Amino acid sequence: MAEQRLKVNNKEILVEKGTILHKIIKDNCLEKDIPVVLARLNGNYYELTHSLKEDGDFEPIDITNNLGLKTYARTLQFILIKSVLDVFPEAKITIEHSMSKGLFGEIHKSAALCEEDIKKIKVRMQELINKDLPIEKVSVKKEEAIKIFTGYKMDDKVRLLKYVNTDTVKLYNLDGRYDYFYGSMAYSTGTFKSFDLIYYEPGFLLRYPTEADPFNIPKLVEHKKLRKIFHETEQWGNILGVGDVGSLNDKVENGEIVDIIRVAEALHEKKIAYIADMISERQNVKIVLIAGPSSSGKTTFARRLGIQLRVNGLIPIPISLDDYFVDRDHTPKDEYGNYDFESIYALDLELFNKNLEGLLKGEDVEIPTFNFKNGIREWLGQKIKLPENGILIIEGIHGLNEMLTSSIPMDNKFKIYISALTQLNVDNHNRIATTDVRIIRRIVRDSLSRGYGSEDTLKMWPSIKRGEERNIFVFQENADVMFNSTLVYELCVLKQYALKELEKIEISSPVYYEALRLRSFLHFFKDVDKEIVADNSILREFIGGSCFYKY
Repeated sequence: MAEQRLKVNNKEILVEKGTILHKIIKDNCLEKDIPVVLARLNGNYYELTHSLKEDGDFEPIDITNNLGLKTYARTLQFILIKSVLDVFPEAKITIEHSMSKGLFGEIHKSAALCEEDIKKIKVRMQELINKDLPIEKVSVKKEEAIKIFTGYKMDDKVRLLKYVNTDTVKLYNLDGRYDYFYGSMAYSTGTFKSFDLIYYEPGFLLRYPTEADPFNIPKLVEHKKLRKIFHETEQWGNILGVGDVGSLNDKVENGEIVDIIRVAEALHEKKIAYIADMISERQNVKIVLIAGPSSSGKTTFARRLGIQLRVNGLIPIPISLDDYFVDRDHTPKDEYGNYDFESIYALDLELFNKNLEGLLKGEDVEIPTFNFKNGIREWLGQKIKLPENGILIIEGIHGLNEMLTSSIPMDNKFKIYISALTQLNVDNHNRIATTDVRIIRRIVRDSLSRGYGSEDTLKMWPSIKRGEERNIFVFQENADVMFNSTLVYELCVLKQYALKELEKIEISSPVYYEALRLRSFLHFFKDVDKEIVADNSILREFIGGSCFYKY
């Protein structure tokens, strides 16, 4: 047999050509305490069922790697699905969204789900894990896959496969149960050393370790307001009759998409009007603070909220937090020695609060302008005064942090959290992460208006996420109200722009596999022409053509 030379941890080993990667890891004791789920060979990622075909640098990938953790979570979902169907054969499982460092889902069956049911499912999951069952990847004709899922009564997967433009599809088999997943899977059930499954009314939370701590399940933190907004989004999906990509594609195919767009936009407008009414009813409120992660649509939301406030007889006065940056040489630095512009201490909090106090007293206040080119604050004689029926609109990532407006009484402030919290899934078992929707939005906007390629955007994203974790997500429950800016149809519009950019990323790029993953789920969507998108839509903030501003 021919042998291949592999370099592992600066050590050379000889391996028979055709050996599966899992055997290489096992025979050479390359898995320690942290679960290994993938392997990287000459910079390319492979599932552990892959056979060795070339010499090169070999590295086991564990769950401290982002791609590895996603593989761990995805495979754990398959074990959960198999276990549920072993215990409750007629049940339907939906994996819906991330929540409290885990995944929330529901189990639909004749009797309502209860805590005792979850305990039985968890026991079955552990039994499957203890058996160390292999997870087989198989290629089948699309017609055969449709036949399998028709037999399972999984209409969501049948709808999805109807629009897949390939003759064959890849399925995974666990102990006789077939399923479709987009993304890599672990080699066997024995990989899983740490997980938890808890009852979380009306469904469950599937929990697992994090990249930062691969040994422990993170502490459960309740997000009651976030749960409420996800429930609202589920209701919106029911109103629109769209819960998965297959049903959305059906609407595009049969010409109903125009009505779907109109209703989706009307739901946004109705919620914005409701928020404006809440603000108006609180007569002491003089400051509205809008915060949310990158690509949430904060700018358009603020403009639309301003219109609704004017309908209620209030005059919105915008203030930009960007103008309150400290001079560049006073900007704090992060742990890598780089300027940390997302730190709250990058803002002149004392001046900002002083200006707010003056405005609330009815004074004329001179507002600074920050010169980003020179990195210094300038005074250009710009003065504003808050009229009697005026209300300040302040948009920025720190809006929910009480430190930003510490000198202002609570009853003078109204805080809004905005994010794109998608409830649309590829199918019942394949969720679309809310982060993915924001990444796609950002890629499109960066390419169309800022001159950044998708590779640059994806490289920046981990840093953006770290800033959001520190400065936004920890304060989201402080909001008076949450607004979900996602639009059920938006990926049908964004797809053409995003794919064009993502396909430019070459295999040698460190973000190639992230681009490949995004491309894989975008291909499921049918195209929708941007011309039928309203000019005041939040989506226009990313594709251009907004009535509020030009780019």
